[in-house]
Amino acid sequence: MSTTASNESASPSASADGGGGTMDTLSHEHRSFPPSAEFAAQAVAGADRYEEAAADRLGYWAHQAREVLDWDQDFTEVLDWSDAPFAKWFVGGTTNAAYNALDRHVEAGLGDRVAIHFEGEPGDSKSWTYAELAAEVRRAANAFESLGVTKGDRVAVYMPMITETVITMLACARIGAVHSVVFGGFSADALRSRIDDAEAKLVVTADGSWRRGKPSMLKPAVDAALAEPGHSVAHVLVVRRNEQDVEWTADRDLWWHDVLGEQSDEHELVWHDSEHPLYILYTSGTTGKPKGILHTTGGYLVQTAVTHRDTFDLHPETDVYWCTADVGWVTGHSYVTYAPLINGATQVIYEGTPDFPHTGRWWEIVAKYGITIMYTAPTAIRTCMKWGRQVPDAFDLSSIRVLGSVGEAINPEAWMWYREVIGGNAGAGTKNDDGSVTPGARKEHPAPIVDTWWQTETGAHMISPLPGVTATKPGSAQTPVPGITVDVVDEAGRSFEGAGAGFLVIRDPWPAMLRGIWGNPERFKETYWSRFEGMYFAGDGARRDEDGDVWVTGRVDDVMNISGHRLSTSEIESALVSHPIVAESAVVGATDATTGQAVVAFVILTEESQADGAVDPVQTEADLRAHVASEIGAIAKPKHILVVPELPKTRSGKIMRRLLKDVAEGRDPGDASTLSDPTIMQQIAESLRK
Repeated sequence: MSTTASNESASPSASADGGGGTMDTLSHEHRSFPPSAEFAAQAVAGADRYEEAAADRLGYWAHQAREVLDWDQDFTEVLDWSDAPFAKWFVGGTTNAAYNALDRHVEAGLGDRVAIHFEGEPGDSKSWTYAELAAEVRRAANAFESLGVTKGDRVAVYMPMITETVITMLACARIGAVHSVVFGGFSADALRSRIDDAEAKLVVTADGSWRRGKPSMLKPAVDAALAEPGHSVAHVLVVRRNEQDVEWTADRDLWWHDVLGEQSDEHELVWHDSEHPLYILYTSGTTGKPKGILHTTGGYLVQTAVTHRDTFDLHPETDVYWCTADVGWVTGHSYVTYAPLINGATQVIYEGTPDFPHTGRWWEIVAKYGITIMYTAPTAIRTCMKWGRQVPDAFDLSSIRVLGSVGEAINPEAWMWYREVIGGNAGAGTKNDDGSVTPGARKEHPAPIVDTWWQTETGAHMISPLPGVTATKPGSAQTPVPGITVDVVDEAGRSFEGAGAGFLVIRDPWPAMLRGIWGNPERFKETYWSRFEGMYFAGDGARRDEDGDVWVTGRVDDVMNISGHRLSTSEIESALVSHPIVAESAVVGATDATTGQAVVAFVILTEESQADGAVDPVQTEADLRAHVASEIGAIAKPKHILVVPELPKTRSGKIMRRLLKDVAEGRDPGDASTLSDPTIMQQIAESLRK
């Protein structure tokens, strides 16, 4: 996702409506990187994609649907919007996600192509061909049916990042069961609430996984979730991964290898209506009633496959693709489990963290498999920046030809580092006697970056450059993908003429859109369709620049009101990170008697800046405040800048700004159990005391 930001000094510009309901945009980015002639010449998607979609949007999607999917029965209507905001796409068509992801490739003679290279954290690995993966999915489908799972039943999936997780999801899709993947970092209470809301019949889990060299258990959370009676679960199917001892409930718990070992690898295929439910993915936290986002089959598969092919310039015969997202999140659904396999790609799945057993683990994997396309989160990029460029410079990353960003706003400084250090690497550097690394050869044309904006609710990319067409700008998602209609509007829902900053909306229905909130249609309408009449709005702000490019500024509830100016937290964060000593930053607005709100920033310094001893916090704060004033204007200067050892993040990499706001306003942040490291808030508190 994108954000406004700059490394260049800029003066504040007034908000488009005088400051009443939109955001002030203080920074501007003028750098631009057109695709090389060589890349553009071989690109999968050209400018004709936009022309075709503009001429006939529904005709474009119909053409793409027949190109990327096999249909048992062709659809008779592209879109039924008569019951808006409830859409039906490719009406009358029947298809099957698992068949499209696996069986058809085997039938086409591609059974020996590697579908998945699995890399375990301890270093174990296994490559699965399309034929092998298809056979295992058929066995799993037979196994689920033997346990009483039928079309329309829900299956809860509480799994680590292993191949069996993808197999489980595809087996559900094959028989028409609806999978509900719950991220393995969630608590037993969160798991139980999702099981109960979906009324899941089966839970598929693992004994555990590996995390930084230690076994990380999963089965105990399932046991705790099902300890109280009243649930709908009949069986728990357990994959043996880390071989730790687990509690066992007779007649309920079964080993994956035992059940699948009894099954045939032949399975009678069932075709499903285009609008048959494919999965539920819950987006709420661990408190309150969970919000189950419902995605159906046809439209979702079409848009994810098309955007995966075009956004990443996929050449499935030669590319090796790696999306670092966990399947517990929507990115892992759309761009790990479904789209890559539908497109016949070879991909890598990695179980562990980027810093174990060393901080070069990711780049070691890139070099090992010759990865050509890498898709990751800005949080991960900034973490790698903090460790220093000498880490990736020690590895040969010359295979990389396309880089992608997803999950949150990426600031231009991280964007440029990603491009130059990762995308520009043409060979391993030389390690010097003092431990430093002299970079190796550099590419004449670094790999293009596709900065993608989309949401759990949208299902697939909505705004992104096309790498063979777009002159990319650091920090901007830029333009809607072909066939998608987005706009930036003011508080009254009016489009801006030319440049302006306000609310990001989607004006027309799109194939991969959510079909509702599970069991709660009124909540669906109220949450997404009530703010602006006839338009989808899920809470993000954006600005459109003079070229018409879109810059996503983040959640509108992450906007501060400073002396009457509405400022985006992400914009100030980007200014801070553009300073050479800052690796990461998080900004919150704290209540202030004078200005209404005051800017409070938390920053992590680069390891290089701390290498020569103690950091003077007073001088550091003064330098960074002056830097922000220089970059985007005095109005944005933080009142306080606090140097911290780490930021509070969930295991998906999201920064928990709510906890930082509690600290900034002098409150006890309370429960931090959902963080990747629950001790972080204690470390921050200790830093503040010092």
